[in-house]
Amino acid sequence: MSERQNIGYTITDSLHIGDSEFVIGHNPKAVTPYVTWECTNGNNYFWGHYITDRAAAERDLLERASGARERLDRLTGQNKSNKEREAR
Repeated sequence: MSERQNIGYTITDSLHIGDSEFVIGHNPKAVTPYVTWECTNGNNYFWGHYITDRAAAERDLLERASGARERLDRLTGQNKSNKEREAR
């Protein structure tokens, strides 16, 4: 698979949640060398969070993906099912 890039950042990590993808990009020459984006269609990057260190970028990626998972669960009724199972 070829290396993906966006505005000079190499995509190093990605998580898929539903139809969305969340990615980390890295550009060692940039003032903020890390960024997380939401991505659709494998090449439409938006809502970038520009970050100075790798650990913070990883945390941001996980927080964004977790939020998307929670929204998707609410839309599909998954949270209700999980809460009903926990109550038993």
